[in-house]
Amino acid sequence: MSVSVSRKKSRTTKRVKPNDFGSFHSFLAKFIIFLLVFIYIWSSTSTIFSGNMVHVCVSSRKLNNQYCLSAGTRPDFPIPIPHINDTSTFVAEEREHGVNVKDTIDFAGNFDNKSLNNTSEVAFREVEKLIQTQRSWVVPKHSNHTTTCEGKGIYVYDLPSKFNKDLLSQCNEMIPWHNFCKYLSNGAMGELIQKLGSRWYNTHQYSLEVIFHSRILKHPCRVYNQNEAKLFYVPYYGGLDILRWHFKDNVSNDVKDSLGLDLIRWLESQSPWYKNLGKDHVFVLGKISWDFRRYDKSSWGTRLLELDEMYNPIKLLIERQPWHVNDIGIPHPTYFHPQTDADIVTWQLKIMKSNRKSLVSFAGAARPDSSESIRSLLIEQCSSGGKFLNCSTGQCHEPDTVIELFLESEFCLQPPGDSPTRKSVFDSLISGCIPVFFDPFTAYYQYPWHLPEDREKYSVFIDKEEVRNKSTNVVERLMKISAKERENMRRYIVYELLPGLVYGDLNSKFEKFQDAFSLTINNLLERVNRLNEL
Repeated sequence: MSVSVSRKKSRTTKRVKPNDFGSFHSFLAKFIIFLLVFIYIWSSTSTIFSGNMVHVCVSSRKLNNQYCLSAGTRPDFPIPIPHINDTSTFVAEEREHGVNVKDTIDFAGNFDNKSLNNTSEVAFREVEKLIQTQRSWVVPKHSNHTTTCEGKGIYVYDLPSKFNKDLLSQCNEMIPWHNFCKYLSNGAMGELIQKLGSRWYNTHQYSLEVIFHSRILKHPCRVYNQNEAKLFYVPYYGGLDILRWHFKDNVSNDVKDSLGLDLIRWLESQSPWYKNLGKDHVFVLGKISWDFRRYDKSSWGTRLLELDEMYNPIKLLIERQPWHVNDIGIPHPTYFHPQTDADIVTWQLKIMKSNRKSLVSFAGAARPDSSESIRSLLIEQCSSGGKFLNCSTGQCHEPDTVIELFLESEFCLQPPGDSPTRKSVFDSLISGCIPVFFDPFTAYYQYPWHLPEDREKYSVFIDKEEVRNKSTNVVERLMKISAKERENMRRYIVYELLPGLVYGDLNSKFEKFQDAFSLTINNLLERVNRLNEL
């Protein structure tokens, strides 16, 4: 849906007349029920029914009094933020995309289970519709992506250093007890992991902004004349901008938002910004979408993606907001950064020859403070029929330990952590370990350009409610999948998906394959060309 950057500014306030109250009442009722469902689906919630009343108590670590820096992979960094007790703080833009919730709710909050289920179905249908729209921008596989850059010019803004380079210089202050600077070496790929080989680096999951910037500067279609460009890349390190305030006390929201607002003002001084109302501009943000969508009563993150001016641009994130069509999920950076086709082929062969000694494994930690988390149940089941790597003891801090576990496992459990997505999903996939998902938002509604619509080709899905109510034993369920089925899934992962899930190093050159960066750029250009045809 095309919406101008000034869409909200152009709206006028309309007084509700007495005879309009019925329609207004109906609209507000629909809006309230969608907000409740949105929280129910997306967050870990405690839902209590008493009579015909429902009370939704949000207990998501992303919105509650605990938030983990790593969004699911580093559970040792708790960050206190205010508790959210009501739904009034949530800002819903779903109606901008044509969401039409047919169920109604009165102002007292009365509705029944059937109403909730029906509304959930509507919400999921909207998510499916938006993800299909994003899939429609994928360049067909048979396209020759290396022939020419004609009509594919990419312009990289030379931003003032405060928006990127200066943030890198603050790396030693971002995490007081941890040297974050070491992750920014080698073009943000991190330090070399000698035990795994020459193309393996200790890459932090929040380094994507720097990696992407370094790669795009060397893209063959880069142009230096704005008039020759089809795509405009804005190298703002918004994730690092957020990260530098995480552990500082008494920092106001105005201060946290200041750099993002400065960036908008700077872009508004550039003529390309207005040409297509920002639709041909792209941002790469190396944290989850929610970190850029701060709620009114929270002190967590910034409001960058809630700004009117940020509606039209394309935002590439490691976790997208599923009801925003211009939020597009792209893979978390893994530890593997090949340079040539041969590097990829060598690794593929090693994966296929790997001895899978364990049926199932889980690298993670329990969430004892979250009553909705299924991790403790999975750990209990896994310990009786698989292998558990306890991240709460620091074992997951060593990449070679994690990769070796995944290399010897048939299936890797991927339950939601502090948010639905996990870097571990991509670490397991590039190790040939079949991911087992418990929430569709962990992958299925996140990565339309890098993971296929046919989810059964590369993953297993077990509804988290089946685990919570103990109607399904995960290990027993996985044992029923035949060796032939596992082999077919693994071959598909290794030969079809893996090349497009890894980010090549800064000097990478591929002839046969497209890596995650190349796939993203090609689909971005396709998206922009589609807009220009309208």
